Amino acid sequence: MPPLRSTGPVPEAEHPQYAGRYRLQECLGSGGMGVVHLARSGSGLRLAVKVVHAEHAADPEFRARFRQEVMAARRVSGAFTAPVVDADPDAERPWMATLFIDGPTLSERVKRNGPLGSVELRRVGAGLAEALRDIHRAGVVHRDLKPSNVLLAGDGPKVIDFGISRPADSDLRTETGKLIGTPPFMAPEQFQRPRDVGPAADVFAMGAVLVHAATGRGPFDSNSPYVVAYQVVHNEPDLAGVPEDLVPLLRRCLAKDPAQRPTADELMGELRSGEPWDGTGAAFIPGQRRAEDGAGSGSGSRSGSGSRSGSGAESGAVVRPGHRRRLSRAAGLAVLAALIAGGVVVGVRGMADGPSAHTATAARAFRPWAAALGTGTGENLTPLCTAPAADAALYCTAPGVKAARLSPADGGTAWTAQATAAEAGAAPVLSGGLVHVVTAGRARLEALAPDTGATRWAEDVSAYTNVLHSGDTVLLMAADGAVRALDGATGAERWTKRFSGTSGAQWVAGDGVVYAAAASPDAASTLVSAVDPADGRVLWTKRMSGALAPVQASRDALLLLSTDADLYTDAVVTLDTADRTARRVPLTFPADQAQAAMAGDTVYVIGSGGSLTAVDTAGRGTQRWRLETGVTRASRPVVAGGHVYLTAADGRLLAVDAERGVLRGMTKPRMDGGRYTFAPLLPAPAVANGTVFATAPDGSVFAVAAKDPARW
Repeated sequence: MPPLRSTGPVPEAEHPQYAGRYRLQECLGSGGMGVVHLARSGSGLRLAVKVVHAEHAADPEFRARFRQEVMAARRVSGAFTAPVVDADPDAERPWMATLFIDGPTLSERVKRNGPLGSVELRRVGAGLAEALRDIHRAGVVHRDLKPSNVLLAGDGPKVIDFGISRPADSDLRTETGKLIGTPPFMAPEQFQRPRDVGPAADVFAMGAVLVHAATGRGPFDSNSPYVVAYQVVHNEPDLAGVPEDLVPLLRRCLAKDPAQRPTADELMGELRSGEPWDGTGAAFIPGQRRAEDGAGSGSGSRSGSGSRSGSGAESGAVVRPGHRRRLSRAAGLAVLAALIAGGVVVGVRGMADGPSAHTATAARAFRPWAAALGTGTGENLTPLCTAPAADAALYCTAPGVKAARLSPADGGTAWTAQATAAEAGAAPVLSGGLVHVVTAGRARLEALAPDTGATRWAEDVSAYTNVLHSGDTVLLMAADGAVRALDGATGAERWTKRFSGTSGAQWVAGDGVVYAAAASPDAASTLVSAVDPADGRVLWTKRMSGALAPVQASRDALLLLSTDADLYTDAVVTLDTADRTARRVPLTFPADQAQAAMAGDTVYVIGSGGSLTAVDTAGRGTQRWRLETGVTRASRPVVAGGHVYLTAADGRLLAVDAERGVLRGMTKPRMDGGRYTFAPLLPAPAVANGTVFATAPDGSVFAVAAKDPARW
């Protein structure tokens, strides 16, 4: 959704305080359909919330069109669109929230800086072509692609505003006699036979958009929309000023006959053929799958731009007021994300030894499965699971389900313990031979018997900011640096201690050691402490420069992410836990809300824009590859068996070649089909014994074979 510029005074009635559960902040702008406000999700994501004008909310036809807009936008959310976070088309004032994209529209860019150069034009065009490919694959025709509906974000162009788009399977049709669209960018068939408009109309519009980007005007410009309409239908386009190498391609895009226009895939290939790119990070597109293998595959592409736009709401010096609070919020998110995915490490480590002959035989007989688990009615239905345990069981929690034991072989449920709260807390953790579950709101820790699900002991943890497991020890961390250790088997207290310099610290568990990282108030340095979980002894401390957050600890190294003043991750830092020497590798492109995983000397980083980067922390410390996954929001990466696995907000599971950085396969989206299709925090997949386990917003847990992602 665009960061619209205000077009004038807006009636006070057009400024509601809330849209659903989101408190609306400043008005970003007002258009013919509604008012767009800035807001934030519960996890801190900046959102653009469109609230329909009151006069339109009373119109049943408009409500139907708005509902269709929500449906279309959800279907096409990807790397080159603004993904839908939440929506309620049935509210008194219908609204839709998408991720806020900080960048000018193509129209503003051309107006302010003039036409685009040839290289930038090709890159924007390639991004638009990929966006159209994804939109059309989802069965949607945009029908109103124009410069003001293209945002130039730091990681590439984004197509927005699906207000008049039409899914191919929609029953809602354009009324006879009504022309809907923007005349300078409409295809001839939109004027002549609007009921028959298909994907080729978007290709025509893209051609007109690129002419505008290259020259500052459209190919059929006129002050009169009626003259424009006549020229679109009857005249040849004016391509004066378009780079010569692009004239033949744009002329094909602007052909009167839709059948003569190139497809979005063809456009991508031709636009990239003349780029000065080295091809690094080009996505692999899995081959066409058979019908019984499921539907839906895709790929990402390289980002066309290396720049990024800082947030106007959050930019400024490191010591500005409120910065420490934002660091604390980011710390809390990182800790919670680590809790949710904490059990996955066991499965990943298990792969290092290789499967036995027995498990190899079982893997050959394995068949993919999916099981419904969530029973709640709230916004987030996504279950949270650990990797299969030593007793060959998969433990999960979900809305309305405190915990459940599933069979990794077929998803069968051995037992289910119902929850009183609607929302799931964190993924279960095995400790002291019991299944540990933190309930919703992080108020209560329960230890359950793995064979029956009966509660063996429980502890009130509402006074603590973090619950961390290290072997059979449970550590409860308070904001002031106090830590209490419990026996995982009995719940008995082992020790309690207050650690100096760890107020507001983020903690991560390693191999028999836990690490705390506490940033200084001015975010200029971070104190890292290594603590023995058995008795609370501080083994060593080290003061490091910059604001650092711990992510993962191996036997030999601690991985930390460095954030700049705008909370973008600008570098990966590895700390040798033996000699305490640090290695800092700057990221070529800083990542927003980054998550990372370490495998040997390589660190895999993914940000909210979907760019997955492999960073070599040994040798010269360089970026190995960068891939646009096509996923705007993704889970923490998990590395196993030569692949990087991650899940998307729409429930897709992706597999990327860890060595080459090419997409090897992905599963179909798994949405809940209702109003809520957004998971505030995305659980990472789990890998064990040749199987990948993942969860989705539709409340399902599913498993696929790791050996052949192209057939998912």
